[in-house]
Formats: sequence, structure tokens, C-alpha cells
Amino acid sequence: MSDLIVGPMGNDLILWRCLHGGPLSWANIDAPAPHPEIDWPSTRARNLPLLEKLIGTYGACAIVARAGEKAIATLRFYPKALCEFGPGGAAFCLQQPYPAGPKDDRAAGAFPPPDALPDKTLFVHCLLIVSPPEEPARYRRKGLATRMALELIRWAREKGWDAIEAHAYEEIPLLYAISGVAGRRFWEKIGFRVVHADTEPGMTGELLEAIRKDAAAAGIPAERAANRYRMRLELAAL
Repeated sequence: MSDLIVGPMGNDLILWRCLHGGPLSWANIDAPAPHPEIDWPSTRARNLPLLEKLIGTYGACAIVARAGEKAIATLRFYPKALCEFGPGGAAFCLQQPYPAGPKDDRAAGAFPPPDALPDKTLFVHCLLIVSPPEEPARYRRKGLATRMALELIRWAREKGWDAIEAHAYEEIPLLYAISGVAGRRFWEKIGFRVVHADTEPGMTGELLEAIRKDAAAAGIPAERAANRYRMRLELAAL
């Protein structure tokens, strides 16, 4: 893993779409092939100015891991004051239409400078690691997620943020696959604590039953299978 470069995303390669189709670079980011149902030109037209404005106002909105010219992992975060919380969580998913994703004109909205924010908390939206198709496990379970989270903590402290928050679930394989967030134990190991717990409203019916089966296999009580936790790290305490 020493060949990877981990740091804040800058203007040299703005990842306006996610890594679900594999590693991204300047060579392929503007020629999206996966998810043919997505309107890619409209998605790019919405996301690129939004990310440019976030970077220009706050310095960064993602931690990226690169292998050479290719981005292979992202940890996306935004000022909590800008996030829209609702049944689906923060409405900043870059590959979905509003309300799961940003509004088309979100880049034109108000972006208060850091010192004017009512809450100097960063919210982690998602954490995604991909590998080359020929080596599907190359970057998994190698400590990369922890390295990226620690880089976010370092960066946030340096920039004067007060805290970092993230949503998390129990460490259930099916939830990893569909949520794009790290598990509760992951955040606890690097100092985050649970500040709120509720039941994820989207977990019902067949999905809930499948999650409960995964939970049982992982030794997690069924009554915790649908829990969603808000994790928080106070940066001043470090």
C-alpha cells in the first residue's frame, strides 16, 4: 500500500462521478460506461461546478487515494450545514437525481465561508474503495480506509473544523454493499463515538429480512440489524 498517494481532492482531478465502475483518471472520467440509465451529461453539468465551488470555498470535499494516475478510493465529506437530512440521509449522492442527489442548481446556492458557518462540523457522506477487475481484492482489508479517515482528521484539524460526523450501521456485509458507509466499529476504532441511534426507515420487507439473516450469521442481534448510528469525533479533544 506504500505505492498509494492519499490526500485531499483538488482541481487537478475532480471526481464528478463515483468509482462504482472502477478506478477513474483523466483518461476515462468523461467517458462513463456503467449505469446506462444515468443521464451522464446532466450529471456532469450539475456535479462539476458544485464540487469546484466546494473546493474553492472549503479547500476540499473528499480524500482520494491514487495508484499512479488512477483514483481507486474516495472518502467524500461536506460541511454538515450544507447537507439536507431526511429519510434517505444527506442529499449529496453524486450519481442520483434530487432528492437523493443535489438539486441541479445547488452550485448557485449559498456557500457560507468556513468562519460564517453556524456549525463547523464535517459530515462524511460515503467511503468507497475499488480495485482493478483483474485483482478484485487488491486494496481491500489493507488498512486503506483507516488511512483515509486519519488523513481527513488531520486535514480537518489543520483547517480549523470542530468535529466530524458520519452515519454508520452494524458491520453486516449486505449493508456494506448497499450503503457506501463504513461500519460502527470502524469509526469507534479511530475515536468516534455514537451520539444518536435510530432505525433506518428504508429497511423493511424483504430487505430487512435479508439484513437480519446477515446479522445472525455475523453474530449480531436481530434487533440491532436495522440500526443507524450517528458517529461523532470532537477534534478539539485530540
